[in-house]
Amino acid sequence: MNKIVRAHYPASKLPDDLRSGFDSDATVRIVIEQQDISPDVPERGVAEKTPLFLPTYREPGAPVELADLLKDIRAYKEKRGSTTDAEEAVRRIRELRDEWDDE
Repeated sequence: MNKIVRAHYPASKLPDDLRSGFDSDATVRIVIEQQDISPDVPERGVAEKTPLFLPTYREPGAPVELADLLKDIRAYKEKRGSTTDAEEAVRRIRELRDEWDDE
């Protein structure tokens, strides 16, 4: 994976869409990484990226309406389908519950 890191980069040199929210005399740290992601295998485990169930990008920290979130989750499920049926989910929950009962 290719990665470029620039510390103390002048915010004034950033493109307009990245510069918003910074003072003109501020310095920023920039990390650019190439993503090698297969379209069939979604990337996981990166907290600062948009969650997989959100098909639309949202600015970090931007408010999310519950109705929009539910719509996005439904769209994700329609596109990718469910990985677990109801019987499997109930079995897993009972297994976890029984684990606690044994202690």
